[in-house]
Amino acid sequence: MCAAPKQGQKLPAGVDVEKETVLTGTVNDESGTPVAGAFVRLLDSTGEFTAEVVASPTGDFRFFAAPGKWTLRALSSVGNGDVTVSPEGPGVHEHDIVVSK
Repeated sequence: MCAAPKQGQKLPAGVDVEKETVLTGTVNDESGTPVAGAFVRLLDSTGEFTAEVVASPTGDFRFFAAPGKWTLRALSSVGNGDVTVSPEGPGVHEHDIVVSK
């Protein structure tokens, strides 16, 4: 089977990935199916809530953050999951989150 590689989300015009730190990814269940409508939270290095977005119909999410240690936490009716990330500088940093009960 032949398929195109994952393209990721399109960034808004004017986003300079040489200066911006972008955390992006997809929320998936354990079988790899995207989870639409999951609440995705951005927590700082101490676990404090910083921001929240709702995953798109294809499970995609995006945050603009500073370099450092972050936790991406997804909450959904399918289950919950989180991943810790540590972007060291600007650019697009892709991290998928797997949720389970």
